Amino acid sequence: MHDAIRDEEAGIAERDLVVITGMSGAGRSEAIHTFEDLGYFCIDNLPPAFIPRMVELSDLPGSRIRRVAVVCDVRGRAFFDELLAALDELKRTDTPFRVLYLEADDKTLITRFKETRRRHPLAEAGSIAEGIRAEREILREVRERADQTIDTSNLLPQELRAVIRRSFASKGRQDTLTVTVSSFGFKYGIPVDSDLVMDVRFLPNPYYVARLRTKTGLERPVKSFVLDRPETKAFLEKWLDMLDLLLPDYVTEGKTHLHIALGCTGGMHRSVVLAEHTAQHLRALGYALNVTHRDIGKDKGPR
Repeated sequence: MHDAIRDEEAGIAERDLVVITGMSGAGRSEAIHTFEDLGYFCIDNLPPAFIPRMVELSDLPGSRIRRVAVVCDVRGRAFFDELLAALDELKRTDTPFRVLYLEADDKTLITRFKETRRRHPLAEAGSIAEGIRAEREILREVRERADQTIDTSNLLPQELRAVIRRSFASKGRQDTLTVTVSSFGFKYGIPVDSDLVMDVRFLPNPYYVARLRTKTGLERPVKSFVLDRPETKAFLEKWLDMLDLLLPDYVTEGKTHLHIALGCTGGMHRSVVLAEHTAQHLRALGYALNVTHRDIGKDKGPR
């Protein structure tokens, strides 16, 4: 049986090794951060000779490291000549890998170095332009062997991230965005790390129904009381439509985690029901979900 099939049946992702290289100032740092957000195990400025060893370590029993991204660049200098040999070794051992090469035109690279006041790694005794010319010559053969080349001359950082996500994110999934849906009580304060806050105190309160007062929004009687209301049905239709509209745009802008917080008075009834319902809807769309109910057990006294 093929290794990829065994991995899939075992619930382990197929191995994916990406070697990121290219011109200094072309966006390698932005690229490695994007791969981190995509769930890759990332190593910056790895000596090329260590790449095959990294693959061996990922194959050890119990290892869950299947997606790896490494940056190799001329900062390694003495090591960089070994990159082609390392790629040849990966090919010889039938190790799947991709080379991502980032470049930009000379004018853009010079502008970026001047704006950041960074020194080009190959321009110790010369100008930035001389360092760029030297680097292009060093990288010429590596560029020819790249699986994908991205010219970042006219790309904003978020546009580069979007290009990388389209090429390397898992197909058919929304796993570039993890969503936390939480319930809370306004009397205990709004969660400080929330991105979207929805106040659901406009809905009828189960607390004032004696048989529901001590129950929580995780229990069927409270769920029915909240969800069967016409006010709730009208709200959910518009609320979920809004999330359907917003979340893909958050993904496009490169956001990797979104915290949606729904609050009622004590965080025990209405917000709990609607947080669970919201999470169920987003999970069905393929988003990675965390659900928390911060204040569900706090409210024991009168409101």
